[in-house]
Amino acid sequence: MLENLSDPSMWLSLLILTVLEVVLGIDNIIFLAIASARLPKHRQALARKIGLGLALAGRIIFLFSITWIMKLEHPVASLGGFELSWRDIIFITGGGFLIYKATGEIHSAVEGHEEEKQGTRKHATFTRVIIQIALLDVVFALDSMITAVGLSQHLGVMITANVVAMFVMLFAADAVSRFIAQYPTVRMLALTFLMMVGLSLLADGLHKPIPREYIYAAIAFSSFTELLNIVTKRKAEKRKSPKS
Repeated sequence: MLENLSDPSMWLSLLILTVLEVVLGIDNIIFLAIASARLPKHRQALARKIGLGLALAGRIIFLFSITWIMKLEHPVASLGGFELSWRDIIFITGGGFLIYKATGEIHSAVEGHEEEKQGTRKHATFTRVIIQIALLDVVFALDSMITAVGLSQHLGVMITANVVAMFVMLFAADAVSRFIAQYPTVRMLALTFLMMVGLSLLADGLHKPIPREYIYAAIAFSSFTELLNIVTKRKAEKRKSPKS
């Protein structure tokens, strides 16, 4: 990579891949915030750091196995004429897990069981949360890694883009986690996002892909609407509070 530092195309591919990894990491950031929220506050940031560290190690190992990554798209099984690749199996499994996870969190919140389970449940899931963060990151990043292999032939460029994206995700995850914890309605919105992403992964695995632009447009529109609700609520509370 060092001998190509003066090559403009290498810097362009690095910029494109970095932006791609950051944009595709939006759903990962949401999952990070939701998964780590089950832990005591003083352990949440540590869980995110360890989980993302393991995820980054996994990504680098995958990128060193470029030939194997490309083979993930090759059919390995056929069910009634429907061909399944390892990529499809990973997406179907990951999508199903996200739907299961988000549905369980929504049920706990709606039924009011979340608070009473916190004391026993949080401390028992530290390792599980780390494993979930690491494994789900691989599922989220699979498409971007396959795209990265197609966009750049420089392993150093692909690894650098992933490292930068990981630092961005780690920084953003802390802010997103605090914001979600502060506003329960935002947490519910984030859980529905995870369900939507899970359905998208299932659709991809079943060869009925939903364009990611639709997913991100829905997330952006819903987030903007919720932001307006928060601002409106704050102004209403200020008007009601007695003037000092």
